[in-house]
Amino acid sequence: MRFAEPHFLWLLFSLPLFALLFFYAYHRRKKLAARFVSLSMLPKVSTSLSPWRRLVKVTLLLTAIAFLFLALSRPQWGRSLDHVERRGLDLVLLQDISMSMLAEDVKPNRLTRSKHEISAFLESLTGDRIGLVAFSGEAKVMVPLTLDYGSVQMILRDLDPGWLMPGTNLEQAIRKGIQMFQNSGGAGKYSVMILMSDGEELQNEAVKAAKEAAELGIRIYTIGIGSRDGVPIPLSTKSGEVSYKKDSHGNIVTTRLEEQTLQEVANVTGGLYFYANPSEFQLQKVLTEIATLEKKEHDSQSLEIYQDRYQLFLGLAMFFFFVECLISERGRKRRLTQGRFD
Repeated sequence: MRFAEPHFLWLLFSLPLFALLFFYAYHRRKKLAARFVSLSMLPKVSTSLSPWRRLVKVTLLLTAIAFLFLALSRPQWGRSLDHVERRGLDLVLLQDISMSMLAEDVKPNRLTRSKHEISAFLESLTGDRIGLVAFSGEAKVMVPLTLDYGSVQMILRDLDPGWLMPGTNLEQAIRKGIQMFQNSGGAGKYSVMILMSDGEELQNEAVKAAKEAAELGIRIYTIGIGSRDGVPIPLSTKSGEVSYKKDSHGNIVTTRLEEQTLQEVANVTGGLYFYANPSEFQLQKVLTEIATLEKKEHDSQSLEIYQDRYQLFLGLAMFFFFVECLISERGRKRRLTQGRFD
């Protein structure tokens, strides 16, 4: 026999304290009664109380409390083997953190909305390994493939533009994703990338990298973020005022969603392209799509499951409480005087 909550067993050491409390209560009652009637006359003027009945009631109460403490400690005996398999995909999130992601055509801005949607996406995952790559003009692995979604959430919250070299390099982001798969057991049909960006690539090499990913069996889903019309890029100044990014001639720089590259990247890998409009981000649709894909077994193990037996001890506790309630402390009534016809 074992106990799942053994710390409750320490409560058994409080049983002597309960016994002392009952003993104190008994003597306290006697002292209160003695204020009105002498101890020698008390049995004659009141209904008699049986000391033996009181002892039995106290014993039943203490026994019931002991069984209740044992039930709280969750005694277990008897075991069964349960074979547990964890199945899922290897998912790499490619998150654009370039300056254009500060545009506010998606509220509150493109990057903040992306991080919020990814956070909700992570809460929906079960069994999938997840990795995170941040990119702008260069790409960096922020979290390697892991089942620890909490660490991904923590790193995700701190992503901000300015960490990496300016620009938007989709090609390098995809290659970092490929490298992550290869370093974590190899790429294949269980490998999926989710690319979130406004698509404003400068190098025009993303489709080439996507074709290399497709040859390895990697599928890429892309999400285009932002307005199809040009919008300015807000910048915060030290004084807290908002200004807008300008070029070398002082003209305000605008950013717009470039969908063509994102569509081609998805198409060549067998993935899908989604447009994140201001009212619907589409990341949950990606989750629905990848849920239909074949999963691989990450690991499996046999677990010993112990059977809880607290019900027996809880039942005994209730039984002794019930019996204690049925027993009265009072014995037979004693007659004050004998009648002349007795």
